[in-house]
Order: sequence, then structure tokens, then C-alpha cells
Amino acid sequence: MKKNTMNTILSLIATIDTPEAEAVRTELTAELNKGQAKKDATTTAYAEMWKQVRQALADATAPVTAQEIADETGLSRSKIVYGLTNYWAGEVVKDTSGKSNIYTLA
Repeated sequence: MKKNTMNTILSLIATIDTPEAEAVRTELTAELNKGQAKKDATTTAYAEMWKQVRQALADATAPVTAQEIADETGLSRSKIVYGLTNYWAGEVVKDTSGKSNIYTLA
């Protein structure tokens, strides 16, 4: 079931005051909040990774590839690329003109 559908059902039964409706509200609320803990953990993990990546970029004397950052930090290259693309894009400058993408701090 889609989250939008669950939210609609939840709002429709919000005024119904029966034990059954309360059970449905409780179950829908739990289902809607289920992924939030994982999302929060992922956000925290990428914030911690950013500290290492930022330091590696600051220490670099020239633009570096994601693999070079991974080699220096010990982090996974794929997680670094994901972070550079989705979490830290505003913090770095990405140069795509060469064979490999290279990064510097903004």
C-alpha cells in the first residue's frame, strides 16, 4: 500500500472513535513511521562520512577522484560517490571533463 493511501485512510478514520478504528490508526501510524529510523541512521552515517571526505578533499593538493578519496579514508567508493552526488553536492565542485570525475571543495 502506498504511503499516500495510508495517510488518506488515517485522515478518514481520525474522527471514528471505536476500538477497531484505534487499532487501524495505530497500525497505519507504525507502518508510516517504520522507515524513519533507517532514514535517520543513514543521514547520520553520511554526516559522519562527510567529515572524513571533507578532510581528504581539504588535504588534497589537486582535484581527486572518488577512488582516491576512498583509498585515503578507507570508506567505500560507492558510498562516497553516492554522498558526493546526493548529500554533499553543494559542498564540492565536480569536474566531468576527463575520463574520471574529479572533486574539490567548493
